[in-house]
Amino acid sequence: MYYGFDVGGTKIEFGAFDEQLNRVATERVPTDTGDYQRLIQSIAEIVERYDEKFGEKGLVGLGIPGMEDADDGTVLTVNIASANGKPMRADLEAAIGRSVRIENDANCFALSEAWDEEFRQSPSVMGLILGTGFGGGLVYDGKIFSGRNHVAGEMGHMRVSIDAWFFLGDNPPLLQCGCGKKGCLDNYLSGRGFELLYAHDYGEKKSAPDIINAYEQGEKDATEFVNKFLEFLSICFANLFTANDPHVVVLGGGLSNFDLLYEELPKRIPQYLLSVAKCPQIVKARHGDSGGVRGAAFLNIR
Repeated sequence: MYYGFDVGGTKIEFGAFDEQLNRVATERVPTDTGDYQRLIQSIAEIVERYDEKFGEKGLVGLGIPGMEDADDGTVLTVNIASANGKPMRADLEAAIGRSVRIENDANCFALSEAWDEEFRQSPSVMGLILGTGFGGGLVYDGKIFSGRNHVAGEMGHMRVSIDAWFFLGDNPPLLQCGCGKKGCLDNYLSGRGFELLYAHDYGEKKSAPDIINAYEQGEKDATEFVNKFLEFLSICFANLFTANDPHVVVLGGGLSNFDLLYEELPKRIPQYLLSVAKCPQIVKARHGDSGGVRGAAFLNIR
């Protein structure tokens, strides 16, 4: 039995999956962001409860909004203050008496999609999240590639490339990122970035859904902006694809529901690739909000 936990800033979602990868249990509890020992205990209690229910010790994986330090095992996770800087994996292993896998939640999203029945034979899957922020994960032959420092796939903290920067115009906004740097893709390719770029160009604050609705109604400014954003996105994606050359790219997050992406990106991206390269298959995520917990559970697939 595979147990997955999607540990977020407000709630912990649990899922149990059988050997056929069917979900057979679901539970949600609040995240105790102020009491670390209680956080560990609440996860351990769920594990013990479902061990008893299923009559076996499940394999445990956690997805967190952050990453584990590759050298000392402490976690960097600003959204869960009580766990930040703590050896979360080691403490949970001690509490439940078995090994635990921990990964970044965007990596878990990518792994969940890579294990979708349609894509599990694909040699490489890139997951990209166009949500409140922008991030991603890389899966090769069904396994997450985390890199030396567990930061592989942190594409949101790559800088806007020079060609994409020039495309934004004469005076593009140089946006400060939470990581301490400026010009990170996180602030431009996210839903938040979509709104900020519109406000910069047109001097009017609008939500992403309102901008998209205006586009669909044929409103002039929205039409102009969406076409500009699609081209900007294509340049940025082409740079990512040139470096990684994925077979399949799965999009998640709020902006991924904009169906025009799947029509326009494959047409726009090729001009920015090397002449021998083809645009990868670009698809919408199959598993939505359950992707994090699925991917966390599948960390233990051998």
